[in-house]
Amino acid sequence: MSSTELPPVPPANVLPKVTAVRVADGEHLRSVRLPGITLAVRSRRPVRQGLPPALYVHGLGGSSQNWSALMPLLDDVVDSEAVDLPGFGDSPPPDDGNYSVTGHARAVIRYLDASGRGPVHLFGNSLGGAVVTRVAAARPDLVRTLTLVSPALPEIRVQRSAVPTGLLALPGVVSLFTRLTREWTAEQRVRGVTALCYGDPGRVTPEGFRNAVEEMERRLQLPYFWDAMARSARGIVNAYTLGGQHGLWRQAGRVLAPTLLVYGGRDQLVGYRMAQRAARAFRDSRLLTLPDAGHVAMMEYPETVATAFRELLAYAGESTADDRTGGIVDDEPAQQTTGG
Repeated sequence: MSSTELPPVPPANVLPKVTAVRVADGEHLRSVRLPGITLAVRSRRPVRQGLPPALYVHGLGGSSQNWSALMPLLDDVVDSEAVDLPGFGDSPPPDDGNYSVTGHARAVIRYLDASGRGPVHLFGNSLGGAVVTRVAAARPDLVRTLTLVSPALPEIRVQRSAVPTGLLALPGVVSLFTRLTREWTAEQRVRGVTALCYGDPGRVTPEGFRNAVEEMERRLQLPYFWDAMARSARGIVNAYTLGGQHGLWRQAGRVLAPTLLVYGGRDQLVGYRMAQRAARAFRDSRLLTLPDAGHVAMMEYPETVATAFRELLAYAGESTADDRTGGIVDDEPAQQTTGG
């Protein structure tokens, strides 16, 4: 992105004050300052002390709020934290402006090293899926299990509906898009995002829609919002082109942790056809396919994803005595297989 495409972003300590980020009942949001980055971390109090830690990483344009439906369903088996990647949610931009997949992975590793919480049960959606795949390959000591929801792993034939998101990576596109959509309301933008990310947008509750509009209004006030989106989109495109040991598929094959893969049949951003390739690439994998889900299954069918994760814990020998598992919850017909 050229230096003239977007106005320079002011340092984090002089950014304008905007509406506070929403924190759901039972959640706590704190800011963690680390060398070169400041991360917002959303957490929940587990039902008891001593549960193994979990960390959740959102996708492009998302935030830690994307995990608010899933986290309370796992309060009795893990101690949950969700991070806002640099430049997203309530986290300011990274000091070095690095929004690559590797840059985001370094931020996650830096937080885990500093917090001493590792090894963790690591979750990632979309961009976050690519990020945590890189983390798990580079630092297996930090990862107990890996759960990937529609991970952004390279596709040779990208779906036509995913092309506009990829175009954000091109110089000049963000500037053009912001001019063309200047009159769009936050509500119109949220409806567009929901239609793109959900298999059935009707599953979004009125309260959930209002909260999303409020969050969109907040983000649009941030001077770095579009810059973070564009640079992170470019980071995904660049990661797709890497070959050799740095290629994401090669790194997937190096992941040692038991892995749960979740794919939606109505996903417009990550091809459903990639599910079987992913199951073969990760050496110790379990595959959950949700024919009616879109790109954010943990928001659309959180009970089903939670049950599949509990089954992953049992498979990995980490389930607890009062684990409330009992088979796939029937809020979405699912198909689950093992692979790898």
